[in-house]
Amino acid sequence: MKHFRTAKYTDERFSLVNEKINDMIKTRIAVDSSVKYQKILGFGGAFTEASAYNLSRISKEKQEEALKLYFDPVVGLGYNLGRVSIHSCDFSLGSYSYVDDYDESLDSFSIDRDKWLVIPFIKDAMKLINDELLILASPWTPVWWMKDNKSFIKGGMLLDEYKQVWARYYPKFISAYEQEGIPIWGISVQNEPLATQRWDSCIYTKEAERDFVRDHLGPAMHEAGYQDKKILIWDHNRDCLYQRAKTVYDDPQANKYVWGAAFHWYVSEDFEQVGKTHQHYPDKHLLFTEGCQEGGPHFNSWETGERYGRNMIGDFNNYTEGYIDWNLFLDETGGPNHVNNLCDAPVMIKIWHEEIVKQSSYYYIGHFSKFVKRGAYRISHYHEDKKLMVTSFINPDQSKILIIQNPTEEDIPSLIDVDGEEAFVLISKRSISTFIF
Repeated sequence: MKHFRTAKYTDERFSLVNEKINDMIKTRIAVDSSVKYQKILGFGGAFTEASAYNLSRISKEKQEEALKLYFDPVVGLGYNLGRVSIHSCDFSLGSYSYVDDYDESLDSFSIDRDKWLVIPFIKDAMKLINDELLILASPWTPVWWMKDNKSFIKGGMLLDEYKQVWARYYPKFISAYEQEGIPIWGISVQNEPLATQRWDSCIYTKEAERDFVRDHLGPAMHEAGYQDKKILIWDHNRDCLYQRAKTVYDDPQANKYVWGAAFHWYVSEDFEQVGKTHQHYPDKHLLFTEGCQEGGPHFNSWETGERYGRNMIGDFNNYTEGYIDWNLFLDETGGPNHVNNLCDAPVMIKIWHEEIVKQSSYYYIGHFSKFVKRGAYRISHYHEDKKLMVTSFINPDQSKILIIQNPTEEDIPSLIDVDGEEAFVLISKRSISTFIF
């Protein structure tokens, strides 16, 4: 893209136009695609039981419309990542497990409950995408009788005598899902292991997670033939990411089993913790695995979308390789959630009227997921005005993607230079823009 010159302009007039443009420019943004950073896995959301239930409550035609909004690569966001809970989470219709009480053999293991809603939901999504759907599976808690508080909810800790039993539960889950035709790409050890929640939860200290991976989970996955499945630690807020990673990665035996770390956005926007983790452990990977706007639905709010854009730019600029949002579909209450922990989602479904509502977060995510393809690399950029938030990528087809978010209340005339190709653009106030070169 360059300044266009038409026949009606003399050289002198064309020069004057360019001088005026230069006088207007408030900042310059330069992109250098020869400098590459992390490779991108993709974008996606979570196949919760609540999302599947909401989808089942509307007509087949509306179900297809809703699914296309996320997974169709042309009319939708082009999602190719997903997350599922290993048995129940707060956005299930209730707490449940896959085994009978005190069955240490796990012979009773069955995913029949997931066959009701969740598995058909995933299969319908898989039909729409033109790429492999990479699924991360995460437990919110071990089975209640394996824990010291004898409950699915309110934290508690995994008892020593059940650590080996619980470690064998993960490969059982992988095998059961893959028998249904749904490959599992990876697992995280525990969702939010430092949060005692009123919903399904369990506490692991950093040492406890390290030891469980090293002595139980890693060996159990290898014994089951799943050494190719990725194991991700942490799966909690980025503010403590480096501290957790250091404890696990500095143990050579635990380290050898771990692909990388998963993290969420709650509590803080401390992106430096993400970058610090990469800088100290560049051979390990980083994946964003959960974020949402808390406190129920936020209809007609653009601040929600701005939060997504701000976090995605901050995390990608600090070596994150993919972005998995939380619930795909929630109803007009922000649920269902079996402990009333109501939230927002990029696509809300007003069940009674069968109305599908795209929230501002949907559009902000689309500025990334529709244009940054799997296999893209983040590339180098420089921008003078630090009020702008900027990130850039090069796709496998060599197209270059520049994303700019302007959170300010002023329009910012800017000169963009991508590998020497220039364009004068006005970055509107309170906006996000995607440029393709």
